[in-house]
Amino acid sequence: MIYTTILVQLDIDAPATPRLLFAQQIAKKFEADLIAVAAAEPSTLVSPSESSPLVAEVLRYRTHEIEERIKKLKEEFLNVVGNDERASWRAELNDPTRAVALHARAADLVITGAPTAAAAGDYQRTINPGALVLSTGRPVLFAADGLAAFKGERAMVAWKDCRESRRAVVDAMPFLRNAKEVTVFNAAEDGTVVARDGAADVVRFLMKHGVKARSQ
Repeated sequence: MIYTTILVQLDIDAPATPRLLFAQQIAKKFEADLIAVAAAEPSTLVSPSESSPLVAEVLRYRTHEIEERIKKLKEEFLNVVGNDERASWRAELNDPTRAVALHARAADLVITGAPTAAAAGDYQRTINPGALVLSTGRPVLFAADGLAAFKGERAMVAWKDCRESRRAVVDAMPFLRNAKEVTVFNAAEDGTVVARDGAADVVRFLMKHGVKARSQ
């Protein structure tokens, strides 16, 4: 597993630069292409008593507002990436979660973050985190609010012997290979011996892929 293309999702109600810089740093770490995706769709929630012409006018206004916001985000994007030919821009009027899931077909990793307070719960202007994870078919990295530079020197694998954990370990392999130390933690749900044997297998698997791993 390698990351050759990374997609970063941008909220239209938040500055693009912090998350772009965070994603750009990771893309450079893995020598990967970077795709930025911004999407939102105008809300159609209006009073039932409002007339059709008024509804149409409201939708035109909301659509124009989104289009203007996307233009500003693109300007931020261009200021950040400059002449980097490995960075590309994609934007559309669409449900954000659906748009990111669609464009994730071109990427190995999706980077997003916690929705802004103003847009939290408004899934026409920001992604639905749970739905995104279940619909992309790609690993999703949720950036911390502070968007500090990502080092990834120490990693923890919270292991449970199930399909999801096995898939997560493989999807995170590029990060694990780059880490100085990886610890596999395993809760003894099925007994201490079973837990120890399971963790030992995972450590051996990781070490065969060049990961500096140990179990606990």
